[in-house]
Amino acid sequence: MAYEHPRASVEIDAPIETVWRVMVETEAYAAWNPFVVRAETAQPAAVGNPIVLYVTWADGGRARSPERISALEAPVLGEDGTAEAHLAYVYEGWPARIGLVRGVRHQRLTQRPGRPTHYETVEEFSGPLVGLAGPERVAEGFRRHAEALKARAETLANESGLDH
Repeated sequence: MAYEHPRASVEIDAPIETVWRVMVETEAYAAWNPFVVRAETAQPAAVGNPIVLYVTWADGGRARSPERISALEAPVLGEDGTAEAHLAYVYEGWPARIGLVRGVRHQRLTQRPGRPTHYETVEEFSGPLVGLAGPERVAEGFRRHAEALKARAETLANESGLDH
């Protein structure tokens, strides 16, 4: 059976640097994130670091997900004035170690001049037991995460009076 890769996106009325800071300050996730309620990793975060995510599903269920940071690209301004950033991590739980479910979560930010920051996340699942990973519930969690990231970054931008 084929599954859609879980994804979510949102426009955030805050500078890309503010959104990025919220994303990488993992020790503050409990204050704003209803999906990834806790993230444990060495600070500052770095490529190659293990990161353990504690998620809460919409039905109140909880899970612990061991991952490894595979991309950590802070905002960079391109020649056309568009800024981009990328955070990714690879699932390392026992199903991945034995080849049953693999996953890589990408979180990308893009901000064109004078526009809101666009946030997009996708989990690239593969393996014979992807269905057991619950792609639909992951997508629902990503939607809650995206909306909460928007609210948190916009609040911080408004409090600091930053131009969006």
